Amino acid sequence: DSSARSGDGPRVRYYARRAAGDNMAKIIAIANQKGGVGKTTTTVNLGAALALQGKNVLVIDTDPQGNTTSGLGIDKSANETTIYEVLIKSEPVDKATLSSKVPNLFVVPTNVHLAGAGVELVDVKDRERFMKNALAAVDDKYDFILIDCPPELGLITLNNLTAANSVLIPLQCEYYALEGVSDLLDTVMLVQKELN
Repeated sequence: DSSARSGDGPRVRYYARRAAGDNMAKIIAIANQKGGVGKTTTTVNLGAALALQGKNVLVIDTDPQGNTTSGLGIDKSANETTIYEVLIKSEPVDKATLSSKVPNLFVVPTNVHLAGAGVELVDVKDRERFMKNALAAVDDKYDFILIDCPPELGLITLNNLTAANSVLIPLQCEYYALEGVSDLLDTVMLVQKELN
């Protein structure tokens, strides 16, 4: 068993529920380099729906705007340990995990510090695998891990795609949105070939 901090401070317990031989979470990156297409809304609502179905769900907010964090009732300015500390300072994911008001739904928050993380990672060896390595320690505790990606194809999104075993691409039905999806799909195929 493990524990997570609540957004209000008290600790809660959560337990892994796994069938024999089924020890990995389904890790889904919700990605699109275009902003305003519904990544955050999809992440929050999918996470809540899965949790209400009795699944243990971890939502990771990797968009420095922090709308997923605040959308799940977490004050994004009040967290000492966020995804930034996990990726840049090698803090364990469990240390950054908070409980939400929805049973079975846990959150790794973000804050504005993550905006500079891509620059900090540029010269680091295996910089594309930081998220994958961090999640390896907790993927047996959850049924689903949902990663809300920032609206760009930089190192943070690349880390998320490398860690994920699925990608969900929210999309508006318009011509310019389709142009951007081809770039994202090229990136996904490159990640599959080289990193994942």
